[in-house]
Amino acid sequence: MSKGRQVARREVNGAVIVALEGDLTAQRVDAIANAANERLAHGGGVAAALVRAGGPEVQRESNAWVAEHGPVQPGTAAVTTAGAMAARWIVHVVGPRWRQGQDNEGLLRQAVRAALDAGRDLGAASMAFPAISAGVFGYPRGEATAIIADEARRWLAGDRGALAEVRLVGYDAGTAEDFARGCADLGS
Repeated sequence: MSKGRQVARREVNGAVIVALEGDLTAQRVDAIANAANERLAHGGGVAAALVRAGGPEVQRESNAWVAEHGPVQPGTAAVTTAGAMAARWIVHVVGPRWRQGQDNEGLLRQAVRAALDAGRDLGAASMAFPAISAGVFGYPRGEATAIIADEARRWLAGDRGALAEVRLVGYDAGTAEDFARGCADLGS
């Protein structure tokens, strides 16, 4: 069951993509994707909200992950528990810092795939995503949400394992509507 105001819904390969306005930290899903930085220093934006909701163990586990594996590289994911949140896990991925002249879209798609791959490998049936890179990383929000929705559709059309629901969660009406437009633009 979604936690928030549903604004769009699309079925893909027996799974569903839901766009909604709500609190990412309150989603009752198996895993939440985090728009993280390479060092998993959760000082602002979505990452800080997840640590506030999950408690200090989220940052402790993140620090331990970086100490063992090094900074999170593009196309990879780090997994921690979700602490006190309803979700079981947080899947930390690093989206691109939007820059002219780099493959911003390719890097964002890579981050979304890494999160979905990690969710599948965990056996997650449901995952929730924020607008990765659309905050302090400067990615234009409408473009980022469309890419995230499209990459989720592409990924679900393949070997999705147990993953049956992907929630695209906008913290405000504008972001939720951008996700809804991204869902509406999805091909069958």
